[in-house]
Amino acid sequence: MRPVTNIATGLVIAFCALRLNGVDLLFDPVGWALCAAGLLSLRRPGDAFAVARAWALCMAPVSLVAVFAGGVRADEPIKHVIGIAVTVGGLITVWLIVDALMMRMRSHGDSSQIALLDVLRWAVAGLGGAGLLAKYGYGELPPVLLAG
Repeated sequence: MRPVTNIATGLVIAFCALRLNGVDLLFDPVGWALCAAGLLSLRRPGDAFAVARAWALCMAPVSLVAVFAGGVRADEPIKHVIGIAVTVGGLITVWLIVDALMMRMRSHGDSSQIALLDVLRWAVAGLGGAGLLAKYGYGELPPVLLAG
């Protein structure tokens, strides 16, 4: 697979949920490992892809801890801390991946899709942050956003 395909597949696995009897069949650490593998193929010394890869590698064990924390009671503080770490870490990692892709596209003169990627990363960061705040009662999201 192409490196960008690995990254995209990894992000889908990390952020989507396919549940069967309450068990997520899309194992998030595998998704982050796929992202890291794709980013490894794209990196150059001192490149932004190396930073994004480091974040993706850090997200694999964080998401693994989140999988094991699934059995912890919902009112336990550690479950909230892990949930925040997974959400914020995932949003930062996506931001860094898209930023690295945008820098590489600029260096190759491909400016047609850079603006779209920039809008998408702001939308993901904004909606993800709003969703995190709404989850802990700091605001309400319209039902349309919750369904999407």
